Amino acid sequence: MSNREKRGKVWLAVSGLVISKEGQWLVVKKRYGGLKGQWSLPAGFVEIGETADEAVIREVKEETGIDSTVKGLIGLRTGVIKEEISDNMIVFLMEPTSEEKIVHQENELYEARFMAPEELLKEKDASIILHQIIKQKESCIKPGIDGLNPGDQFGYTAYKLFL
Repeated sequence: MSNREKRGKVWLAVSGLVISKEGQWLVVKKRYGGLKGQWSLPAGFVEIGETADEAVIREVKEETGIDSTVKGLIGLRTGVIKEEISDNMIVFLMEPTSEEKIVHQENELYEARFMAPEELLKEKDASIILHQIIKQKESCIKPGIDGLNPGDQFGYTAYKLFL
């Protein structure tokens, strides 16, 4: 069964805007898909048994070798592909937790590096989402709220709000 079949017709992806202490953004250049050859954010799909914020930490680490932590929620990209597939991606604000060297995932990425947002605006190969995030100067970051229990009747083993 392919990943596409496994995901069905409703997709949930995550991406992380990892900003260094110097204000540079961690970006990747994909080897495949609609963003092939373009700078974009590290991203991937939420797996069974993980929360969206756990998934983005895992994906950033897998793609770039960078350990990071979630600072909050930036926004949501949602769309429908060919009138059939609901394609949704949650975008998180993140920060690196140490000064590791970038080690990009060779089979998925051409490159990964930290770049200044101003530099990305000049890049012809920067994805539309990067341009839009840079333009949203007044963006409102929603921090995560952990340690809540909505009631034992639901059976949650993980539960977080980003409000």
